[in-house]
Amino acid sequence: MRFPAPLIEGRLIRRYQRFLVDVEFADASIVTAHCANTGSMQGCKDAGSRVWLSPADNPARKLKWTWELVEVAPGVTVGVHTGRSNALVREAIEAARVPELAGYGVIRPEVKYGESSRIDLLLQSAGRPDCYVEVKNVSAAVSGRTGFFPDAVTTRGARHLREMAAMVAAGHRAVLVFCVQRSDVDAVQPADYIDPAYGRALREAMAGGVEVLALGARVTPQGIELARRLAVEVPAQGLRLSTIGPSTMG
Repeated sequence: MRFPAPLIEGRLIRRYQRFLVDVEFADASIVTAHCANTGSMQGCKDAGSRVWLSPADNPARKLKWTWELVEVAPGVTVGVHTGRSNALVREAIEAARVPELAGYGVIRPEVKYGESSRIDLLLQSAGRPDCYVEVKNVSAAVSGRTGFFPDAVTTRGARHLREMAAMVAAGHRAVLVFCVQRSDVDAVQPADYIDPAYGRALREAMAGGVEVLALGARVTPQGIELARRLAVEVPAQGLRLSTIGPSTMG
């Protein structure tokens, strides 16, 4: 995915009210931009960080800029726009870069299912069970090159896992895809220390047949591309319950 217009670099002043950030450009002008990330943005909102904004393509929109990227360490750029994740995963599927999700003739976005929810991507093909794909954006990482999800309590995320398990019980496939918009991690784990209920729901969903993948991105101010398979690590009582190893994407 390439950005349709050049991003503009600035310095982060602050993020506030969840959806707003103030950024100072090189000419000392200060703008307020939209933040499309509803999480805590752990490690991605430090004042003074280099950030990149995209110009809004809707002239009627109140905020003319959207926060896209942040540099969290020298040479480590993170995509913080969670709205990009679905498109990134769909792009990777359509390019046949995710073997587990290859061979489906139709990809439908935002299809209603479950308890008044919408699945991010529904994959369909004649003679095959429908495949329900839920995409979760990962931007938080701690030490040891490990990314974590979620970075804030998410009852909605736990509900989605229960709904996906119900689809498996009904004879369909369900796949949770962690979209990691940063290049400095090799594995993804549930953030039990932040939301233990989500961690329990993930383990129950996996036990019920929900598949879990993690895809890592190359992130630059020119564009973002899912290019690596990451390990999914789900520890149980201090032990590694399930590990799906990393590999090179096709």
